[in-house]
Amino acid sequence: MRRIVPQAWPVLVGQIAVMMFSTVDTLMMGRVGPSDLAALAVGSAAYVTIFVGLMGVVLAVGPIAGHNFGAQDLPGAGQSFVQAQWLSVLLCIPGCLALWFPDPFTALAQLDAAQADKVRAYTRPEAFALPAALLFTAFRGFSTAVSRPKAVMAMQLTGLAAKVPLNAVLVFGWGPIPAMGVAGCGWATAIAMVGQASVAALLLRRDAFYRPFQIPHLWATRPDWQELRALVKLGLPMGGSILVEVTGFTFMAFFIARLGATPVAGHQIAVNLVAMMFMIALAQATAAGTLVAQHLGAGEKREARIVGRHAMVLATLVAAAVGAVVALARAPIVGLYTANAATAAAALPLLVWVWFFHLGDALQTVAAYVLRAYQVATLPMVIYVVALWGLGIGGGYLLAFGPRGVGAVGFWQAATAGLLTAGVLLSLLLRRVFNENR
Repeated sequence: MRRIVPQAWPVLVGQIAVMMFSTVDTLMMGRVGPSDLAALAVGSAAYVTIFVGLMGVVLAVGPIAGHNFGAQDLPGAGQSFVQAQWLSVLLCIPGCLALWFPDPFTALAQLDAAQADKVRAYTRPEAFALPAALLFTAFRGFSTAVSRPKAVMAMQLTGLAAKVPLNAVLVFGWGPIPAMGVAGCGWATAIAMVGQASVAALLLRRDAFYRPFQIPHLWATRPDWQELRALVKLGLPMGGSILVEVTGFTFMAFFIARLGATPVAGHQIAVNLVAMMFMIALAQATAAGTLVAQHLGAGEKREARIVGRHAMVLATLVAAAVGAVVALARAPIVGLYTANAATAAAALPLLVWVWFFHLGDALQTVAAYVLRAYQVATLPMVIYVVALWGLGIGGGYLLAFGPRGVGAVGFWQAATAGLLTAGVLLSLLLRRVFNENR
């Protein structure tokens, strides 16, 4: 645990900074009105669905570079990073097109023409943010894998520092700049992400830490199709798993949007809060996955098992404590998000499920990241499909729109059951992998 925590806290701070992008958007849209907040819920769900699926593929650089780093092959780790950048560039093409034409998402949410226009006003600026976001993802995965998480944290804090004032000016207007509402959130994110990626590129050139990795300028290289195949082979199931996990939440927003602007606005508050809590588990998972990959690269199987087991224990204890605090203090917490009584009333019943929801989320996340360090990714994806799509989304749809018709809370009940199921199954799979790698 003394090794996990120093590796995890910079990841936690950085990921909270990333999550604050969405929190800032949610807080400001809560002041604009339920209509813009509802458009943000659907638009951000569309962006997250696209970005996170592609991000998961790019993050395959983490286990590969971590193995090379553990084996003291620094140029090999650097070469993996270069190819991850090329992979980011190639993945931008379908991703940007999907953000520019978000009609499938607005159709799934059954929005009227006015709401659909607001969603497009948010997603089209995000199409400009996506290339920078994916290139920074490659930098993040590589730097974390080689035990340089503080560099990533610094860039993420820089991006947040730019995002907040940009958001305020573009959303509410200032002087000659008109108020753009939800579209201002999209443009503020695009500007901040391009600046963040530019600073990261400058750091790669100036920081002496990165010189032994022999990383050339991207445009001075060419795609190495053999390296790209290795990244894609691991990255596709990784990306598939993350996509299933995230769409388990984003599809909730699309379906809940059918219930009206107020239910989906309450759902957006609950999702943002749970996502903030998830950053703690994600930091622990990233640290554990990095250390396990480095131990495996160095041939230290026993040490890899110890780190993995202790990470699971730490995640369980922390998630139980954090979930309890948030569940018991849910009323004043929701009050920070909105003064609208109807929106608050829609959000409060959803947060009753936070405690067990977050516990399952933490367990499955840490187990999945440690399994990826062992380059086990396909079976976890199958588990995610069954638990999160089958039990979570399928069960939630039946509870929300079935004979009982319990509404948005039905999706949260089913999602909680799905996450706990995924956590248990992935933990059992991890135990088997530990036994096979003694």
